[in-house]
Amino acid sequence: MIDAFISSEHVCPCNFHDRYKQKDAIEVRHMQDPYFIQATVSAPVKQINSQQRDVMADVFTLPPLTYAYDALEPYIDAKTMEIHYTKHHAAYVAGLNKAVEEFKIHDTDLKTLLAHHFDKPSVRNNGGGHYNHTFFWKIIDPKGSKEPIGALAKAIESEFGSIEAFKEQFTKAALSRFGSGWAWLVKTAEGKLKIISTGNQDVPFLAATGGIDGSKPIIGIDVWEHAYYLKYQNKRVDYVNAFYQIINWTLANELYG
Repeated sequence: MIDAFISSEHVCPCNFHDRYKQKDAIEVRHMQDPYFIQATVSAPVKQINSQQRDVMADVFTLPPLTYAYDALEPYIDAKTMEIHYTKHHAAYVAGLNKAVEEFKIHDTDLKTLLAHHFDKPSVRNNGGGHYNHTFFWKIIDPKGSKEPIGALAKAIESEFGSIEAFKEQFTKAALSRFGSGWAWLVKTAEGKLKIISTGNQDVPFLAATGGIDGSKPIIGIDVWEHAYYLKYQNKRVDYVNAFYQIINWTLANELYG
């Protein structure tokens, strides 16, 4: 399985604002498998004391964007990409690290953290924002096939009738999400493809009660206005239609397999 890991080994004595003033001030550790998100740790959730918190590094860091801000033009403009990545995603990372410190949680897998602390809004929102955006940057990577391929293409045709029928249902999920949130194509624990929508920064693998339900994201689209408003204003449908032009179907097929 292709997964991605966000390093917890980065040590930076400066504060969040200092670290993100300049692009070259962002220090990240890019691990070998870049598509699934967890902290690189060896221990389960543990409590830390105030003295340890004073000297420990941030648990989570902003992952590297592997392409230029203008690489998705004309579908997503460079300014939107820059702001979305360096401001919005970075803010979720900072908020998550603050929540980890506030609730004295350290050295934990991100998915486990979200499941165990689902009832804490700062963890749920910032942790979900970090997970979702890290996935999003990969699934809209300009590399890879721009048409469905392999086993995933066959599964989509089997489940939805055709690629076009899938797009119609996925578009409906993205447009009917009231306010902010995401639309997803997931592979369920039973191995079936399913289109779902989550509100705000809720993640696609948690049940409504917070437990991990076994769903695995294959494709996801961010329908918060910050993802598209500079270029598309209130025309969410135009943004969703453009999204189909930049999906990395090579990665989606790998995730499905």
